[in-house]
Amino acid sequence: MGLVLSGWALIILLRLVGLQVFSHQELARRAFHQQDELVHIRARRGAIFDRDGNYLAISAPTRTVIVDPVRIPNKAIAAGLVGKILGLDPQELQNDFESAAQSKRHYGYLVVARHVSPAKAAQLADLKLDWLTIQDDSMRSYPNGNLAAHVLGDVNSRGKGSAGIELELNRVLAGKPGLERLQVDVQRVGYQSEILKQPEPGKNIGLTIDSAIQQVAQTALKDAVVREHANHGNVVAINPRNGAILALANYPTYDPNKPIPTGQQPHGREDYAVVAPYEPGSVFKVVTLSAALETTNLRPYSMIPCTGGVLTLFGRTIHDADRHANVLSMANVLAKSSNVGAVRIGMQVGAQNMYDYMRRFGVGQLTGIELPAESAGMLRPLDRWGRTSLASVSFGYEVTLTTVQLARLGSVIANGGYLIHPHLVAWTQAPGEPKEYKHFPPPKRVLKAKTAAMMRQMMHGVVMPGGTGEHLHLVGYSLAGKTGTAQIFDFAKHHYTHTYNGSFLGFAPMNDPSILVVVTISGGRGYKGFGAWAAGPPFETIADAAMRLLEVQRDVPQEVEALEEKQLAEEAKKTDKHPIRDVDDNPFEGLGGVAEQSFLASAGATEDENRSSVPPGSAKVPDFTGKTVRGVMEEAARDGLQVDLFGDGLARAQEPSPGTPLPPGEHVRVRFAR
Repeated sequence: MGLVLSGWALIILLRLVGLQVFSHQELARRAFHQQDELVHIRARRGAIFDRDGNYLAISAPTRTVIVDPVRIPNKAIAAGLVGKILGLDPQELQNDFESAAQSKRHYGYLVVARHVSPAKAAQLADLKLDWLTIQDDSMRSYPNGNLAAHVLGDVNSRGKGSAGIELELNRVLAGKPGLERLQVDVQRVGYQSEILKQPEPGKNIGLTIDSAIQQVAQTALKDAVVREHANHGNVVAINPRNGAILALANYPTYDPNKPIPTGQQPHGREDYAVVAPYEPGSVFKVVTLSAALETTNLRPYSMIPCTGGVLTLFGRTIHDADRHANVLSMANVLAKSSNVGAVRIGMQVGAQNMYDYMRRFGVGQLTGIELPAESAGMLRPLDRWGRTSLASVSFGYEVTLTTVQLARLGSVIANGGYLIHPHLVAWTQAPGEPKEYKHFPPPKRVLKAKTAAMMRQMMHGVVMPGGTGEHLHLVGYSLAGKTGTAQIFDFAKHHYTHTYNGSFLGFAPMNDPSILVVVTISGGRGYKGFGAWAAGPPFETIADAAMRLLEVQRDVPQEVEALEEKQLAEEAKKTDKHPIRDVDDNPFEGLGGVAEQSFLASAGATEDENRSSVPPGSAKVPDFTGKTVRGVMEEAARDGLQVDLFGDGLARAQEPSPGTPLPPGEHVRVRFAR
């Protein structure tokens, strides 16, 4: 018995020596892994601000409740306790506990609730349940609800960006997680911790978005889509000088604070302004006419054969929306939006020149805006153009652009001929560090300044009497723009439908624009789906509010505004014109060089350049005071007088004075002001 006991003691001794001496390091390593856990510490996500420093997105501290379903002794009682505090259904919670206990996927870890308030988390902690853990977490919130939702995007349950700026700049906003070593007992309850690596908070981001303009844009857009029973709409408001996006909105929209319910489609989350290109229609005529001014001898007063608004090419007939005169000036082709006139102009430009200028305007190229999934649109290479492709692109078909691209395109004319870089991010800032302002490629000149000035003047004609946008008006500010209406193509049935993409591109003040706005309403029907009716009113609302919010100095004096409104009202009463009907009268027909003088004066040409070689008649000078440019030109042409026109708006001064005999060879100089 003594030998047996001695042998047994020796075996135990040898085993203890083996465990404590020879296996010490391996057992210590295994114990370390059992008792120590490495936990990632989520970094604080950076905030997002608008251009005035107002919060658009911010992260607030919250708690996450986690349970170990295997260690719950009585799942019914546990579900009742936890459910009562968290406001959850006890029966559903019990079912979750039982399912998770039998599932290897949830073994030892089941998230019961995220974003729990500190008060409720404290109530659960006071219960001292060894199978329940409370972890620090954060909740992303958007204090303004759906304001700029498609710009901001949102984050998923793991705290990562899933759309908008949150996705595109997720690494900048998220920062770098830290690392914590946590020592736990046999029941996996932590009793000691050590921070191995501090988390690096994400950077704050400042956007170019103006919250006030954004709110006006969203409201006006929603009203337009609902009023016209359209499918959706979008708007982009941009500073045409530097490319800063002041507002970008889509409707339908959504609240990024509310996650998508399980099983439901993400309706309203499509950022059409960036990801959905479309055929722009007549808005694109500004590219055609710009190319013509630089590659042909056509000028705003040049007469274009329009054959009554009907043209047949290679068996394809092209129509104008309304019948026009057989001949229109180039300026009236734009003002009245004649498709036939645009095709005639495009034919003179030629396919190669047209393609080159489309590329100059950024067509078919990404803008680089800081939003995910941007589309470059479609511009087919020349070798894939058909026999009538030149005609189609001349008035905005067989080419697609997004609204952001269209805003960049329009900015070329508004800012004097430069292609800019549309952008949303103004600066980033790491905590405790100065702001890092973003730098973008310098603007690139793609049009001559004189060409851009003549285009601005012609686009001003669009919102003057007789133009397709004649019903649009900004109190105190001159306005230039272009309407556009394009039939929507049904790819399933391979034909164009009678639903429309109605657009309006406009900027103000005309000669020194502070803002450019593009509105597109998609899916409208009948004439109310046309650009003038569908997109014009929301543009007017947005631009009018922006002028006041940006404190832009008015360029039309109040007395001139009142006088012009009275005169326009009287003219409308006399002619009884429909607010968007195209009319056949042409103020440039038969006036020759007089019309050219008007455009060159508006473009900043010198007095010598404005002089005409046609001798005037000997007559007394009429009183031009208070008349429009058009009225002055018509009266001068009727009396055989030569006039030099300066400025825009209504005639405010003239030389010689009214009633003065005009010597042969002399001109009447008329100055206009708003």
